[in-house]
Amino acid sequence: MFDAVELDDGVVMRLLAAGDGPALAAAYSRNREHLAPWEPLRTPEFFTPAWHHRDVAGAIARIHAGTSVPFVLAQGEQIVGRVNLSDLVRGVFESAHLGYWVDERFVGRGLATTAVGVALHHARAAGLHRVQAGTLVHNTGSQRVLERNGFERFGLARRYLRIAGEWQDHVMYERLLDE
Repeated sequence: MFDAVELDDGVVMRLLAAGDGPALAAAYSRNREHLAPWEPLRTPEFFTPAWHHRDVAGAIARIHAGTSVPFVLAQGEQIVGRVNLSDLVRGVFESAHLGYWVDERFVGRGLATTAVGVALHHARAAGLHRVQAGTLVHNTGSQRVLERNGFERFGLARRYLRIAGEWQDHVMYERLLDE
């Protein structure tokens, strides 16, 4: 389905695996403050291995159902980021949503840009026509990652997601994979 890909700095992009719960809990705990402005409010339980063990089991079920492709970025045993193709729709739509984050230590080093490119390659190989992503209006770093990967801005979704406890507008991007 997807062979692991070596990125930079000894980071490997691979599919999420059943045993990744503890490493994900550690990654989210380590990046708690870094990710807080860009994510939903998290309960204390979210940062536990038990929560991530359950979440990983659900994500693997969605892989088998064909509705999601969750990747991790791993440096040795440590997870240093995520890239997700989610909400896969087949048939007349052939599309997915893209989400991603990288460990604070890797911000500004091109890792997110490279990982998104690998995810797009996988999406194209899987026969998808379109990948869509949204960023907070003020998240210019994420917007640059998308634009470097050929995404085009196509609109503004008002009060799109509840991030950091508030309904926030998002700039919407799309990438057509068969152009």
